[in-house]
Amino acid sequence: MSPAWLRTVPGVCLDELNTTAALQSRTDRKYVLDTAEAWRLIALLGEDVRVLDISGRRSFGYHSVYFDTPDLASYHLSAHGRRHRFKVRTRTYLDTGTSFLEVKTRGRRAVTVKDRVPHGPAHADELDDAGHDYLERQLDEALGRRPDRLDELAPVLASDYRRTTFLLPESASRVTLDTDLVWTDASSGGGGRAFGLQDQVVLETKSAGAAGPLDRLLWRAGIRPARISKFATGLAVLHPGLPSNRWHRTLERHRIRPLTASRKEARR
Repeated sequence: MSPAWLRTVPGVCLDELNTTAALQSRTDRKYVLDTAEAWRLIALLGEDVRVLDISGRRSFGYHSVYFDTPDLASYHLSAHGRRHRFKVRTRTYLDTGTSFLEVKTRGRRAVTVKDRVPHGPAHADELDDAGHDYLERQLDEALGRRPDRLDELAPVLASDYRRTTFLLPESASRVTLDTDLVWTDASSGGGGRAFGLQDQVVLETKSAGAAGPLDRLLWRAGIRPARISKFATGLAVLHPGLPSNRWHRTLERHRIRPLTASRKEARR
C-alpha cells in the first residue's frame, strides 16, 4: 500500500515524463529492499521529485510475458553475461489496456537499449508474423546479426507487479518502485507455479549515466545495487537447476517464496 504522503507529491503527466527523461537508452541500477525503507528514502528526496499521475492514479498494474526457446537460449546468454544477449517480452499496462512487444539489448558501456511496437493485449502470450519480422529487424540492427531460432520463441515466464514512477527533474532521471512482484511459469505444461517477493520491493533508478540523487541516498544507507532481472531471476526461481551464479546472492538474501493460487490472486 502506498503511504499517505504520496498524495501530496506534485504529479507529472506521461508526456512530460517522457519529454524530460524518456531514457530508452539508459543506465539502470536495481535495488531490493524492505518496502518501508524504500518509501522512507524516496520521501527524503523532498521537493526534487514528481510522481507519474494518470487520471488520479499513481500506482499501475503491469503484466509482462517473456519469450525464449525451448532450451532457454536467451536465459543462458544472460546467465553467462554474453555481450550479445537480448530479452523479448510483451508488456501490458493493465490500467489502460495498452500492450507492446519489446526487445531489450545491451549497448556500449553496458547501456540498456529498449525498442518496442504496439501489440494486441488479447495476444500478450503470442508472437505473430509481424512480431517475428519486427524482432528480426531490431535484433539484426542492435546486435549486427540475426540470432538463431527466433521462430522457436514461446512464453516461458510471466511477471505481475504494481509500479509507481517518479521523475527527478533536476537530474533528468527517473525512479520506479515495484511492489507485489509475482513470477508465474508461463510455459506449456508449467502448471502456473508462482513465486513472490514478500514485504520487499524492487527499486530501480534510470539515468543517462551518472548516479542520481536516490542512488547516493541508498548508498549512504548501506544499500547497494542488486543483481536482479525479472526475466532471469524469475526463471532461476522457477527452475533451480538452471545456472544462476549471477543471481545467487539475490536468491539467497531476499524473501522469495512460493505462492498458492489464492495468494497469487490476492496480490494482483
